[in-house]
Amino acid sequence: MNRTTLSLIAGTAALAAVTGFATLNQPDAATADTAQAAAELPVERTSLLCPSPSTSDLADTSYTSFTPVTMGTDGDGTAELVAATAESAAATTDKATDKASDKASDKKKATKPVVTPKAPGTPAVGETSGGETPALLGTAEGKFAPGWTVQQTTEVTAGSGRGLQGVTCTAPDTEFWFPGVSTVADRTDYVHLTNPDDSAAVADIELYGKDGALQTTVGEGITIPAHSSEPILLSTLTGEKQEDLTVHVNVRSGRVGAAVQALDEKLGGDWLAASTDPAGTQVVPGIPKDATAVRLIAYAPGDADADLKVQLASPSGLITPAGHETLHVKAGMTASVDLGDVTRGEAGSLVLTPTDQSVPVVAAVRVLRGKGDRQESAFITATAPVGTRASAAGNSAKGSTLSLTAPKGTAKVKVTASAGSGGGTAASRTYTVKAGTTQEVELPVPAGLKGTYALTVEPLTDTPVYASRTLTATTEGVPGFTIQTLPDDRGTVAVPEADEDVAVLQQ
Repeated sequence: MNRTTLSLIAGTAALAAVTGFATLNQPDAATADTAQAAAELPVERTSLLCPSPSTSDLADTSYTSFTPVTMGTDGDGTAELVAATAESAAATTDKATDKASDKASDKKKATKPVVTPKAPGTPAVGETSGGETPALLGTAEGKFAPGWTVQQTTEVTAGSGRGLQGVTCTAPDTEFWFPGVSTVADRTDYVHLTNPDDSAAVADIELYGKDGALQTTVGEGITIPAHSSEPILLSTLTGEKQEDLTVHVNVRSGRVGAAVQALDEKLGGDWLAASTDPAGTQVVPGIPKDATAVRLIAYAPGDADADLKVQLASPSGLITPAGHETLHVKAGMTASVDLGDVTRGEAGSLVLTPTDQSVPVVAAVRVLRGKGDRQESAFITATAPVGTRASAAGNSAKGSTLSLTAPKGTAKVKVTASAGSGGGTAASRTYTVKAGTTQEVELPVPAGLKGTYALTVEPLTDTPVYASRTLTATTEGVPGFTIQTLPDDRGTVAVPEADEDVAVLQQ
């Protein structure tokens, strides 16, 4: 059985385990002979994994948990984030066997949830400080499961990676692509692998540069123990120093959450989320209007070269950056190009389409803001459309921006600002995004807002909409920022109607 087949089987199993399950409904007698379409039902269980935020003693990290209100859920449910440590594994085992000793009870106390939400529709927050905060394992069930999201935001005031670092905690999976990592001297990049399950996971880490696959020393068969997280420093896997690389994480057994922490000695740092699945067309939404430099990185994982048309979806429509009309990506190699200040004072999104034959690629951009020694960096990876609904938590009254783009046609989008974590009333607005444009919208803000709030994006038309949210915070003149994309939250699952058929019992 080849790797692709194994990945497909593992991915299908992971979707059932991670996203949730729904009960099959038996139709009544009146409809027993009528073919029924699949019903969209809320998922009943969701898992999220948050990487260890920082090793700096100057790090302050906030966690914001949010579940949008979903029709069809019952009144029961829980959601919590606990430390990914040996203690959490012991606590899980004790709970399953119901034979907890006094020592195990002490371990359970060590796994006190960092965040415990009280109700859907209202964010819950938690905070930590310093460089010893562990990775977190998150589980939501019942009414908290559909669309559950957790934002991890860290502010580091000095040192390598100083600035604002943010990441949306991810669901476990079996394969990840990260275009945009680096092993040059000024960069310190880690791949964080977090295992939520009761048995060990085994993963391979592959690196691809401008000339193809790099020789790695210990990249194969990396074991991630149960209920734990492993940060792997990329520079320990290879002696080659390259500015632009693509990381491929392939999980041989089990499942993990994965994210890359990219720290720069001079240009700050941020988290690099996994790119959406390889595809012939990719969209990178929400490049800030004040970006001073944008670098595009792409990788073609198949056996064919990719020729991509590069366009910017600006507020006025699709334009082609002068001198960067196309990008050639050789099979199995990473290609990159500096686009400079491509946005020219207006927010934009990159749209990559095949010039001829469609060849799957993954892509990301590295964005710089500021000038001189007061520059800060962030990453935006190619993402899937919002789909039915997506949410972004951790927004404040100031310093939050939402970008929407509709490359293929005009779209209407409803944006809801939730109640605040400390109080306030939810507010909504509807926007029209013209075909081929990017719109940086004026956000609705909850009346009487106290604390942080979440944004929920819901397209009202069938046109694909892509979205990203930017958080900003200037510290000592350095324009810290971080950007998270908003793919579909997979809050519902299609469940076909089931009917009894006694004929299957007859010979």
